Amino acid sequence: MKKLLPILIVPLFLYGCQSITQINPNNQHIIIDWVDFIKWDGVEYNYLYDAVITSDESIGQVIGEVQFNVEKNIKNPSYAIKDGDAAFLDEGTPLYEVKGHPNLLAVESDDEINGYQLYYSVDGDYKWHYDDMAHDEVEKIDIYQHLWPDYQLLNEVTKQEDIHSLLNYLDEGEVTPYFQPNTQNGDPIYYKMIFYTGDEIAYQYGLKYDGYTYYWHPWDTNVLSDDMEQFINPDKIE
Repeated sequence: MKKLLPILIVPLFLYGCQSITQINPNNQHIIIDWVDFIKWDGVEYNYLYDAVITSDESIGQVIGEVQFNVEKNIKNPSYAIKDGDAAFLDEGTPLYEVKGHPNLLAVESDDEINGYQLYYSVDGDYKWHYDDMAHDEVEKIDIYQHLWPDYQLLNEVTKQEDIHSLLNYLDEGEVTPYFQPNTQNGDPIYYKMIFYTGDEIAYQYGLKYDGYTYYWHPWDTNVLSDDMEQFINPDKIE
């Protein structure tokens, strides 16, 4: 049986919008919100938000390339994805194996820390949540500020006592599912925390600061102690 990619179909009623050119019989335009995926060798891979490679040495051989960009070419929500398809990657994009991780694929990306974007097999167990990370194996934590499209390194936490303190602050965050950040002075500052454990793959999670409060989303929103400030060095931002 062919596998249909989960998609979101959004009907937009026309109000004289000249940019909408495809209309169904009910006078609605169909938008397909594709999941960021790659289909390769019979397996679907989705974009892995919670991990990055540690270095170029984590990347293995090229195993193939993207053959078809679905987002640019497919308007039929019943389309059955096939080998070589990708949601957003251009045709000809090389696909790399990841050393020690047969359930991952990598593609080069200027938008990712350490230069590669990862995709995980949806057929396997997802093991990249914060709770999946072995805290006692963390060797280093890098903290970046996201300056769109670039990242700027603010701090490299390498001392074990500092790593332990930072992990404790994260673990002791207060679950606040209805937290609303203060946006009176603009959007919150966005950071990335990269946790290195000696593996070819490092865990990564976002951290935000609205000018008053540090918070993050390991699952539900967690509000963090002001002591997080000691791990952020804004003086390095020009």
